[in-house]
Amino acid sequence: MNRVVCLNREFRKRNWLTIKDELGLELLDYGASRVFAVADHQLAHIYVNDPGIVQEVRQVVESLDGVDRVLEGETRKEAGLDHERAGDLVAVSHDDAWFAYYYWLDDSRAPDFARCVDIHRKPGYDPVELFLDPGKAFVKGRIAWRLLKKALGFRMLMDVIPLDPSLVRGSHGAIPRSQDDWPVIMGDIPGEGAVDSTEVFQLLQQHVLSS
Repeated sequence: MNRVVCLNREFRKRNWLTIKDELGLELLDYGASRVFAVADHQLAHIYVNDPGIVQEVRQVVESLDGVDRVLEGETRKEAGLDHERAGDLVAVSHDDAWFAYYYWLDDSRAPDFARCVDIHRKPGYDPVELFLDPGKAFVKGRIAWRLLKKALGFRMLMDVIPLDPSLVRGSHGAIPRSQDDWPVIMGDIPGEGAVDSTEVFQLLQQHVLSS
């Protein structure tokens, strides 16, 4: 895993994003933006508020290093993503790349939640939350101090998450090019060959109930 794709940063460079300043930090205004992306590992749902730029957005996304394909219309339906809450476009990365939600161009302007475990305010999943910031000295001591402040009733921000997507060395969502890297299900399973991921639950259920 050696490539990260920041769609929102690409959109911002083209003035498609609307950014709000909040005490010197930047927040993404989803409703006022012409387009924005919600990242989810190796998939990204792209919501286009301006129908006139859909194809231009698609061309930009398809041209980015790390993007394998963009689903729209029938191809989105064939992938099982024909849902009212799905993106107008759905980008799929190469199997050695993934999508990050970052939209700021200067880390000093990143919103306060970017350095925290905060799944509700980030536009997408952030696997960097799995790491502690290696650039902060005595980071575990910082955590203990913040927990103490919280216990004493003081306001605190658990800002110990790095802003370095290169720390992430694995992801999922895209179909690996080699079947050697596909997941394996073992057991007394009828039929041969590959099964759809949507069939796994039923296979496991049948196995449990019949044992």
